[in-house]
Amino acid sequence: MVALGALLAASVTAAPIAAPQGRGPAWTRGAVCYEVFVRSFYDSDGDGIGDLNGLIQKLDYINDGNPASHSDLGASCIWLMPLAESPSYHGYDVTDYYRVARAYGTNEDFKRLLAAAHRRGITVLVDMVLNHTASDHPHFQEALRDTTSPYRRWYRFSPTPLGKGPWGEDAWHRSPVRNEYYYGVFWSGMPDLNYDTPAVREEANKIAAFWLDSMGADGFRLDAVPYLVEEGTCLMGCPGTHAVLREYAAHVRRVKPDAYTVGEVWGNIDAVMPYYPDQLTSYFGFELADSLFSAVRAGSAAGLLAGFLRLQDTLPPYRWSPFLTNHDQTRAMTALAGDVARAKLAATLLLTLPGLPFVYYGEEIGMTGDKPDPRLRTPMQWAPRPGVGFTSGTPWESAQPDSLATNVAAEDADPGSLLNRYRRLIHLRKQNAALATGRLVALSATNPQVAAYLRRAGNRAVLVVANLSAAPAAGVAVSSRDSVLAPGRYTPRNLLGSPSATSLEVSRGGQIRGYVPVPGRIGPRESLVLNLIRR
Repeated sequence: MVALGALLAASVTAAPIAAPQGRGPAWTRGAVCYEVFVRSFYDSDGDGIGDLNGLIQKLDYINDGNPASHSDLGASCIWLMPLAESPSYHGYDVTDYYRVARAYGTNEDFKRLLAAAHRRGITVLVDMVLNHTASDHPHFQEALRDTTSPYRRWYRFSPTPLGKGPWGEDAWHRSPVRNEYYYGVFWSGMPDLNYDTPAVREEANKIAAFWLDSMGADGFRLDAVPYLVEEGTCLMGCPGTHAVLREYAAHVRRVKPDAYTVGEVWGNIDAVMPYYPDQLTSYFGFELADSLFSAVRAGSAAGLLAGFLRLQDTLPPYRWSPFLTNHDQTRAMTALAGDVARAKLAATLLLTLPGLPFVYYGEEIGMTGDKPDPRLRTPMQWAPRPGVGFTSGTPWESAQPDSLATNVAAEDADPGSLLNRYRRLIHLRKQNAALATGRLVALSATNPQVAAYLRRAGNRAVLVVANLSAAPAAGVAVSSRDSVLAPGRYTPRNLLGSPSATSLEVSRGGQIRGYVPVPGRIGPRESLVLNLIRR
């Protein structure tokens, strides 16, 4: 293994190695990924903790493998939050990267899950924590106690604190053994690994090969990647971090050429762009999430599409991942003050815009939750009974107060529920070529509270018109500046059901000019998803 300095030099002078490009893995076409916290999804043995066998039992809810069936959610992949052995409930401080947490089951249980998922056409991504280990990890414990241990160079130690962390926090923590300090950007229980040490990079590669090859995982979600390497006063997104990610991604592709990796870089698009083109496959679109929530909360279309259009013009859609919320953020329904209509609107925007979207478990039924973190990750609400259908025992964390009303069983039976809106949109995204792969084209609307855009793929097109306001929108007309469709008359079919729309006449120049999709009013927070069929 070469030293980090050589990696940096190579990253400047060498051409990218097998960087992902083009159309991407076949499974990503029209795909939606579903984030699962195994601890909270389904408990198979009554101990109050979700487990892999429980997840296997619930896979048909996520995707039953039958394309003709719309009773499942229809997700094409799952991201599993950390599975490895850890002293914490969340798993982001790992003590053994090669063993599934005992509370979740065994390595063999994971392999059974993988086989069951693959039979249903579900890709499985495993959360990989590269930045740090647990302070209980045997390597760190040896490094603390023995200054001659080779593991000393796996971490960062100093006689005195060397300044603050990237957010101005105390990131140097006093050793419990001697008068010295170690670096841990998140907290004292998560000492950062030192990627300047070749053995650390070798071990990270070995762990990746274990999960991809021996365990059979399809790829990784990588936690907190901007913090891998610190260089002087640079504490995040440093050149060394990009060099390590290039080496790591190239290794992943050598082990499994079609592996998919998605990284957490918490920031706007400008902060994310340096991580392309030849590092991980994809990164989460935090700016996109902000724009979606801003539009739905404010009831204004201003700024909604800018980030999507910029990324579309820069990268293939499978290489960026929009979402609404994740396990670190206030849940969508809480952020939207319990308004189901706004939650349906947010879901419709997310799932009709380009990219490879992720949905946090329970978001599709409107689960609530706010800080502290355990309350963002409460048990999945399956049914209105004790244990919310999650466990026959006492759940590791109590359910949310609204769980008897907000649950899968209740929403499954209601055609107009949030759950059934998610199901409908996810299946449409896979089946409709324009929603699956179509190019986003922004349109103008006569009402600033109405968002309007096309998704277009070849001769297939879908027009989305969404009233973001709490009031009806009357006589809304949409137009395009440029040529967007072949001239002619189109019969729109509303893919979400009523209301029906009027015929669209596209001018000889291919523009849409003053098209009024609904002669009356578009209802409050109502969306039209119109499949355009040319006569």
